[in-house]
Order: sequence, then C-alpha cells, then structure tokens
Amino acid sequence: MHKFAKTTLALNGLARCLFAERWLSSPKSICRGFVCAQPNSSCGQDDVYDVIISGGGMVGSAMACSLGMDPNLESKKILLLDAGHKKVMDSVPDTFSTRVSSISPGSATLLAGVGAWKHITNLRCNPYKKMQVWDACSDALIIFDKDNLEDEMAYIVENDVIVAALTKQLDSLPDNVQVKYRSKVVKYTWPMPHQAAEFVPWVQVTLASGETLQTKLLIGADGQNSMVRQKLGIPTVKWNYDQSAVVAVLRLSEPTENNVAWQRFLPTGPIAMLPLSDSESSLVWSTSHGLAEELMQLEDESFVDAVNSAFWSNENQSELVETAGSMFRTALSVLMPSAGSPRQLPPSVAAIGPKSRVMFPLGMGHASEYIRHRVALIGDAAHRVHPLAGQGVNLGFGDVACLTHLLSQATFNGKDVGAVQHLLEYETERQRHNLPMMAAIDLMKRLYSTETAPVVLLRTFGLQATNMLPTLKEQIMNFASK
Repeated sequence: MHKFAKTTLALNGLARCLFAERWLSSPKSICRGFVCAQPNSSCGQDDVYDVIISGGGMVGSAMACSLGMDPNLESKKILLLDAGHKKVMDSVPDTFSTRVSSISPGSATLLAGVGAWKHITNLRCNPYKKMQVWDACSDALIIFDKDNLEDEMAYIVENDVIVAALTKQLDSLPDNVQVKYRSKVVKYTWPMPHQAAEFVPWVQVTLASGETLQTKLLIGADGQNSMVRQKLGIPTVKWNYDQSAVVAVLRLSEPTENNVAWQRFLPTGPIAMLPLSDSESSLVWSTSHGLAEELMQLEDESFVDAVNSAFWSNENQSELVETAGSMFRTALSVLMPSAGSPRQLPPSVAAIGPKSRVMFPLGMGHASEYIRHRVALIGDAAHRVHPLAGQGVNLGFGDVACLTHLLSQATFNGKDVGAVQHLLEYETERQRHNLPMMAAIDLMKRLYSTETAPVVLLRTFGLQATNMLPTLKEQIMNFASK
C-alpha cells in the first residue's frame, strides 16, 4: 500500500510539473517572472519564494543558513518564518542555560559549513572525549572513547547559543535569504497536482498579519506539534512515555577535567550528567512523572542529595545478578585480556544553579511521510526521540544536510525545487537512517525500564560483551556521530 501511494504521488508530481510548465508558458499568467495568485491580478515577484521554511529554532535556522550558503542556490529566494523574537547574543550570560544539546561531529561539520560553528566557539561550548554508561541494577558498564582521548566525541552546547550563532550567520547572508521574525502562520493552502489553470500551483502561506506568501517548496521545521504536518493530514506514529525529564545546571564539588559524559540507567529511567565547564555540568534526569514532580518540589540541598544518590547508590543491585555478572566478566577477560575499559567514578555534585530546574514530558513520534507535493518535513516535525542517546537535534541537522544536497543537485540540473522526485529521495535516505536509530533508542529505553532478574541479566551480559569489543563500539560511535 505504501509503495502504491508513493507511485501515485510520484505520478501526480510529474503531472504537476508538466501542468505548471504549460501554465507558466501562458502570457496572461506571468507577472514579472512569477505566477500570480490570479492571472489578472497585479501581484509582484516579492509574493513568491522558491523556498519558505516554517519554523525557526535550531533546525529551521540551520536549514535557512545551509540553503543560503549553497552556491547552486544563490539565485533562489529563501524565506525563514520564525514565530519568536530575534535572538541576539553578543556575549554569553554568566550562568548556563538549562536546555543543552549534545552536538555530534557530523552536526558540528554542518554548522561549520554554514558558518555558524565559529560563532558557537566564540560564545560557549564544551567538548567531551569519553562517555561512561552503566546499569544501576548491576556492575555492567560500557565506555565509549576515542584513541588516546585525542578526538572529541561530541560537544555540549546550550540551545540558546546555537540559535544565536545561526541568527548571527543569517544576518551575514546575501539578500536572497530573508527572515521574518514574530511571524505566526494561521493558514496553509496546498496546491493539488491536477488543479485548474485559474489556481496558483504553489503553496500559499497566510500569516496572522494578513500577509499571504507563496512558495514553490515549503519546509516544515515547526517542531513536534507541527502545524504543517497536521494540516497536511500526515499520519504520525507516536506515544508518550511514562516519564518526564528534569533538567538543571549542576555545580561540582571541585573543579576537574570535566571531559566525560556520564549516564546511569536507573529502574525509573536514565540520569545523565553532561560537562559544561570544569566546574559545572548539565543534568538530564528522565524518570516517572510522580518522581519528577517530587524532584521539582525538593529544596536545593535535598535535590543535590538525590542526584548524588542516583549516581552513586547500589541499592538496586541484587546478589544473584552481581555474581552472574562477575563470572561472565571474568570469562570475557580470559578470552580478551586486553579489551575493555576501566570504570571511573563520576564527580560529586555540590549545588545547583539558581532557578535552573525545568521539567517536560517525554515521548516518541515519527511521521509516516516526510514529504508531500511541494512540502518536506525536517527535525522534530518529522521525528521525536527520547533524550537518552542525545540524538534529537543531530537527526534534525542530518535532515538539513541531506535536503540541502538534494535541492542543490536538483537546481544544478535545472529541476523544480519542489518536484516530488528529489523530495522522495530525501524521504528515503533519511528514513533509512532515522528509523534504525529511533528503534534502537526506544528498545534501550524499554530494556532498562525493568528490574526483572532475567532481563537485568540479559542486558548485563550484552553491555559487558559490547564493552569488550572495540570494533563494535567503534561502529556504534561512527553511526551516532553522523
């Protein structure tokens, strides 16, 4: 059924392209080089854009920068619609923001390519070279690191810093890239592949101000509650986890070479401590809704005690699992004596930043289609994941890189940017990457959400075995770093 639907969509797209070409060749339908909303109206070319990106934020802003920096797209009119205020940051605040992202090397390369990474490094970011993940119900752990700790695994960057850096880069782009801030979309009008000639063949975007814009390609970057996706009626497979995330800024007991990301799987969900500086880290604690509410109500001192206990306490371990895990680890060390990495102890926490605690619900979501006629979805509008692997925004940046490449290639070959052929290529390529990653994250979340002894033993053996196989760990890191 899916193949049939895609074939129909492709044929409709081809028919639309042929129809649009015939329509454009009609003299009464031309107005300074662009198609008018009505053939006899007096509209100007400023009404029609080649690409409109609906939604600012990290992914939408990166998409605008990426398109604007591509030499093959320099003649294209690009517009970014951002419902928020313009985010300017000439210098970073004294305190860290609670919302941060783990930026993979692949995402850092993208941001460097669009000119934003230099602004990020001038503001504030912190690399980490190692990641230790371990189970609260056993001694099993896995350590990811690069050879001799010479290369960064990823970078912890505040979301506000990323947006500010992209905003600064947008200001330096040529005039063909425009941004409208505080622009709320109230209506989309979709072109049909077989419309009559009196209708415009482009997507129409109506703003709250009453202004109506037209675009040959609409890119939906408007988040997990995407209006673009909803108005198109694209089915979404989604569910809410029985968890909320509590995030905060932590102050360590003493300054340290803070270049390790720590994550421990508790029975109620994973807790992670991500390095921000030598003396501060970012907390992401995913747990049950009830416990999250309790954590939000605790006094600062009690909250710090709860964090330290979550990282250090062994109360969830059983003697059976500990004995079996120890025997299995011993057997592995005999077979592979030089493999594996030694356990490290995480730093202790002394305090939290003032008013830094924030809570939000967690869930999973995936759009069954990333594209429709003259429309593409990117970022959280297309997919939403649990934060345990730190891959949310990286998947979105991957969408940006892929879609930019295909639009650039299509333009170079003289094709319509909104043609369904290369949009289908985008959907296929990204789903092949995103779906396995999302499935792995969801499986990991479910696997570690139980204290049942057989399941604990299974994941203990799996974690220990993986930790002893450098080649497998390298493959995991390579896949996650894209």
